[in-house]
Amino acid sequence: MAGLAAPSEEVSRDGRPERHGAQMTDEEEEDVRRELGRLRQEHRDLDTAIDALVVTARGDHLTIQRLKKRKLSIRDRIQHLEDRLVPDIIA
Repeated sequence: MAGLAAPSEEVSRDGRPERHGAQMTDEEEEDVRRELGRLRQEHRDLDTAIDALVVTARGDHLTIQRLKKRKLSIRDRIQHLEDRLVPDIIA
């Protein structure tokens, strides 16, 4: 099928294939680091928002639950990107 990534490749949010096991170019590494910074900031912002809603009791349970789910999703993406930056070491 044309246009589909190979089974060992994943597609990033911008539609480019993510290469696993291959050396990243400097540009790709910089893109990953920039995305990590953005996601870490968003994760911190969500943490602050959740805490504020819980403390003030102004947030309804469903809103807080959705924010926590988004925060977990961001954490998973951060972990995935961090794994891409650290090369696999065979012990």
